[in-house]
Amino acid sequence: MIEIRNLYKRYHNHHGSDWVLRDINLTIPPGVNVGLLGRNGAGKSTLLRLIGGMDAPERGDVIRHSRVSWPIGLTGGFQGSMTGRQNVKFVARIHGGEAKVSEVIEKVQSFAEIGDAFDEPMNTYSSGMRARLAFGLSLAFNFDIYLSDEATAVGDRMFKEKAKKAFKDKIGEASLIMVSHQEGILKELCHAGIYLENGHATWFDDINDAIKIYHDATGGESKADKDTDDAPPPDLTPSDKDQAAKWLKEYRRQWRQQHTALKKARQLRLPAPEITARKTAMVTTRQHIDQLEAFLDSNPTPGGGNDTTNSPNTNQQEPPHS
Repeated sequence: MIEIRNLYKRYHNHHGSDWVLRDINLTIPPGVNVGLLGRNGAGKSTLLRLIGGMDAPERGDVIRHSRVSWPIGLTGGFQGSMTGRQNVKFVARIHGGEAKVSEVIEKVQSFAEIGDAFDEPMNTYSSGMRARLAFGLSLAFNFDIYLSDEATAVGDRMFKEKAKKAFKDKIGEASLIMVSHQEGILKELCHAGIYLENGHATWFDDINDAIKIYHDATGGESKADKDTDDAPPPDLTPSDKDQAAKWLKEYRRQWRQQHTALKKARQLRLPAPEITARKTAMVTTRQHIDQLEAFLDSNPTPGGGNDTTNSPNTNQQEPPHS
């Protein structure tokens, strides 16, 4: 359980010092997954840091009756000149978790799947690699409550699915307080909701009620969820040429991203299953592209032909091993 009593927070700067959070009073019961919603700048990340002890309130108290994680995916505490392994070892030693240091290192290395880069300095990492390592480090310790600030929104599609599964696996063992603009995952993982507006917080026993209030205040669904709704369905049955063209554009974009990801995976010498999974994803996407192009070819636009701008070469060979 977490008790938040008369909490105020502001940041002092030359522009003034308006309250980010004011007079927050909440009791978050044990075993309840909670989604934090609000406009950009409403104070969601601030409240999460206060709950995790990463920041201190101006007034009031946060009383933790459970072991609470730092925000999952937080990368600011890493030392760039140290390797990933050295950073994990350092955190494992100072955190005082019940697991042995070697066990923590093994868990993080297995989850992050960054190959030989685990023993390279972290200032050579991409943002996605740092997020993988930070996510794995957070999950390597057994907390009662995990905090997540857009942790499932980073990385490629495979990592996002892995992150979502990791949270699901924790259900029943621990609870979750999550900030996300992806309402789908909030509905899937969270029971209750907290809506932040003008520095004040409102508790909802049902996450759907919190999402409804958020919609009413912002005038519709989040862009992330609209993008998801617009994504091509698995059966690929377009209703007309416009829809087929839109799906084709999306799959071309995905193919280019997958092509780049495969090259990078080989350069980083990621494990063979990671390489195979990326190759398989490219083949599937290429099949979708061929299917949609065939649909458009069989339904040509009179006098105009079909748009093949930015179309990937579907006969292109995969990048050679480096």
